[in-house]
Amino acid sequence: MEILGYLAAALIGISLGLIGGGGSILTVPVMVYLFGLNPLLATSYSLFIVGSTSLIGAVNNYRNGLVNTKAVFFFGSASIVTVFITRRFIVPVIPENIAMVNGFTITWSFLTMVLFGTLMLLASVSMIRDYNSSAPEQECPECIKFLKLLGYGIAIGVITGLLGAGGGFLLIPVLIFLIKLPIKKAIGTSLMIIALNSLIGFTGDLGHTLIDWTFLLKITMIAIAGIIMGGSISNKVSSDKLKKGFGWFVLLMGIYIILKEVIR
Repeated sequence: MEILGYLAAALIGISLGLIGGGGSILTVPVMVYLFGLNPLLATSYSLFIVGSTSLIGAVNNYRNGLVNTKAVFFFGSASIVTVFITRRFIVPVIPENIAMVNGFTITWSFLTMVLFGTLMLLASVSMIRDYNSSAPEQECPECIKFLKLLGYGIAIGVITGLLGAGGGFLLIPVLIFLIKLPIKKAIGTSLMIIALNSLIGFTGDLGHTLIDWTFLLKITMIAIAGIIMGGSISNKVSSDKLKKGFGWFVLLMGIYIILKEVIR
């Protein structure tokens, strides 16, 4: 199982390098089902892995002029504060046993994985959908306004904080349709926001969670190697077809996770 986990960590990075996102949605299931971590710890580790890996991709996109810094500042300022508050003050006080329904105890671990499975279903639809045909070719600087992005930033922050997911599948449509960024710039900007959200969210866990740094850094290095590998071959393969194929895989994984948690 651990060998599969390390291979999956590489896949997470490769997918980020090839299609600019999507792979991070697998981080929590990999931590839970392949490495046997409890869901709460898995969300914490996911924030660090996703944040570190996304940062590598974001820096590369920034060098190529594919990051809109104004969008990062306006969107990020709302989501970063929200994800930090969520991890630092809200997650630690959520009880493990939440409710009892017909003799079945709904635990936070169970709810986390069911919500994550649902999130994967939404992510798969976003990946399968083709945004290239509807994405603008030119930027719209006047479309980027703080109040316009405030609600979306808070929503992304809550999702990232509770579930440890980067939220790129939610960010990219917002960046394309709400503030009119071209597809490549939306991907680069999304990676930068995800990196900042995830890494700052992870700092909210410090002091609350016992971190196995050797294990965490090992997985992170594998994922980073994957994103470098994916980036180096991204121009040689059809990223659109890969993205759709990966979207169907995520869809099946989301269904599997929900059924596994509900049936057992």
